[in-house]
Amino acid sequence: MLVAGMVACGSHPQGILLSSPDGRLQITLQVNGPGRLHYAVDRAGEEVILPSPLGMLLGTGDTLGGHVLCLEASPASLRDTTWHPVWGERASYRDRYRVMIVDVEERSGCRWQLELRAYDEGVAFRYLLPQAVAGGDSVYILRERTGFVFPRGSQAWVTYSAQGIYRRMDVDSIRRPAERPLVVEEPAGTYVAVGEAALVDYARMRLSKGEEPGGVVAHLAGPVALHVPAHSPWRYIMVASSPGRLVENNYLLLNLNEPCALDDVSWIGPGKVIREITLTTRGGKACVDFAARHGLQFVEFDAGWYGHEYDDASDATTVTVDPRRSPGPLDLKEVIRYAREKNIGIILYVNRRALERQLDTLLPLYASWGVSGVKYGFVQVGPQRWTAWLHTAIRKAAAHHLMVDVHDEYRPTGYQRTWPNFMTCEGIRGDEAAPDNHHTLITMFTRAIAGPADNTVCYFSDRVVTEMHSSHATQLAKAVCIFSPWQFLFWYDRPAASRKGPAAPELPGNRVISEVPELEFFKEVPTVWDETRVIEGKIGEYGTVARRAGDDWYVGAINGRESHQLVLPLSFLEAGKQYMAQIYRDDPLVETRTHVRVEERQVTSADTLRFELAPNTGMAMRLAGSR
Repeated sequence: MLVAGMVACGSHPQGILLSSPDGRLQITLQVNGPGRLHYAVDRAGEEVILPSPLGMLLGTGDTLGGHVLCLEASPASLRDTTWHPVWGERASYRDRYRVMIVDVEERSGCRWQLELRAYDEGVAFRYLLPQAVAGGDSVYILRERTGFVFPRGSQAWVTYSAQGIYRRMDVDSIRRPAERPLVVEEPAGTYVAVGEAALVDYARMRLSKGEEPGGVVAHLAGPVALHVPAHSPWRYIMVASSPGRLVENNYLLLNLNEPCALDDVSWIGPGKVIREITLTTRGGKACVDFAARHGLQFVEFDAGWYGHEYDDASDATTVTVDPRRSPGPLDLKEVIRYAREKNIGIILYVNRRALERQLDTLLPLYASWGVSGVKYGFVQVGPQRWTAWLHTAIRKAAAHHLMVDVHDEYRPTGYQRTWPNFMTCEGIRGDEAAPDNHHTLITMFTRAIAGPADNTVCYFSDRVVTEMHSSHATQLAKAVCIFSPWQFLFWYDRPAASRKGPAAPELPGNRVISEVPELEFFKEVPTVWDETRVIEGKIGEYGTVARRAGDDWYVGAINGRESHQLVLPLSFLEAGKQYMAQIYRDDPLVETRTHVRVEERQVTSADTLRFELAPNTGMAMRLAGSR
């Protein structure tokens, strides 16, 4: 193999190799006889990604990577820094990798570059397009040739939409563009996640059936026009011995994004949310009172507060309640005033139809009202135009000190590092869609790799048991297992006080909140963390996550369709310190509406706890350290 700094030229050049800091992961570039550029990835001698194509087809008809004459690699360098997020799953992230720039010369004389990074957690690369590649000031990309070829027999968890149902299948069975990250279990037991990071102004990538057996290829949601010099988003390949380690290492996506662009982040606040359902002044104030009493930070007004969300004529500068959703009345400014007195923020939902017409008017207006954030609904995603529009809309919101939640088909690629007012997004088959525990346990090890997920917990809904094949202790556990700095905990639930006077008709699954004992867990659980560990996990079957905030630890465990014995060593606790464990478990003998048993016991790091989890149940725990 050639080492960095040497040149690989000729008809049958040797490869250029880049190793991770620990030396276990290696990415190799090679050019085959016809001049086609390929790469491969191995881990400690095991083939993880077999030779796979690189390159792209330009609007000029040129094929980058298709007729390569020569490769020249710069000397590899080691980068090792630590940075602290505004919020995250850890208090700090280490960004340690080896990097190399590879100059590629085509037989036509065209020159372009690849940037390679090798981390201990995975490898990543992106295309660098200088002005010379276009022969002008812009380049037009028709499609990418970027492929990912897995060993034969590899199994993937596949969904064809961001909120769709996952199914396990052979990689060769993928027929249409699959969502990313694509998580694959290889025959040797290695787990791989393939996706993109730092998607800002480019067409979204999904993954289609490739030409090679066991392969998938990048499928862009349309052509891309860029001013040069330019670069593509990163294409990453995470590699681990377990699905839990992939989730633990999901900061790789953040490391591939630019540092925080904001000087002042004091106005950015994570927290827990209740959705206001009645669209009335009384209901809004009842939610504010409930939030203040139960340790929540935000109340969100969803669709209908400014009219019919699907009507292009609806005016989101006005408070005009949609009569199909509520008879009103709603004095929104009075609710905002009342909420500010109690230190509760208000979040407003706006459908993309109004956003696309009124964004530059709405953002300063909402800031003047004292709104904390905006939920962008049904945003258009995929093509470059809408990718760029959405990220511009996030930046514009920051200029007015407004936080953002993006809903529906968008999936994150790490942009929250650069613009941390981008709090969360959907792109998940959350509780609105009534997934069972089995599906949630797929989501935990696939979608969760991409970043924050607005799962919209439906705590008191009857369908938790009947449709979702789940339990209330599972719902508690989701606040730990599925990360979101804005954690919606009461999606179809409303305080009893909101029913006095005029109120909206009951919505499907809408239930009045009961003051059951386990709500204390929701009151105490944070939404951002100093440390995160996946204790155990098998995709679709079971998963246990432990997270620390300050001196306290929180544990969430979710179980699938079969009984499972959870063995939980508490060795992650600080040695020599006493903790009070508050344990929340499903128990049909508990005579409350939700049948959750609450227990307490003192523990230390030397203890191991054991729980028999019945099918479709869960467990949540708070471990409060003595102060």
